[in-house]
Amino acid sequence: MRVYWMGVADMTGAKTLRGLALAMGYACVAIGLLHVLLGNAAIPGAASAGPTVDSLGRFFGAIFAGYGLAWLWAARRSPIPAAAVRGLTAVFLLGALGRLLSLAVEGRPHWFQLALAALELALSPLLFWLADAEERAEGETV
Repeated sequence: MRVYWMGVADMTGAKTLRGLALAMGYACVAIGLLHVLLGNAAIPGAASAGPTVDSLGRFFGAIFAGYGLAWLWAARRSPIPAAAVRGLTAVFLLGALGRLLSLAVEGRPHWFQLALAALELALSPLLFWLADAEERAEGETV
């Protein structure tokens, strides 16, 4: 008979990872679809930028919704695959670095974009740290 043991820290990390992965997935799908539907009107502080930029923004909205679906796929695996979490988090961090590059090149954006950059920079290390929490927790047997 196998007895499974999961330490409190491992259980908490696994639950936190699953909650964050689901939240990331649902939020990205919702935000992406909002951008597909509303175009530039979905961007706080943005004015109409014409049909070319509107088309680009709606396209990227669809890609972002797909990114959210990838998070939901990962969150529904058992255990959540650490490699998927690390890959998705790397894309998330790259987006934050893109925001910082834009800040350096183009200047200060709307305050909401700065808040998003701070959130992305804060969550990325946490997600990298939790990436293998479920795999680690499920691997501990007594």
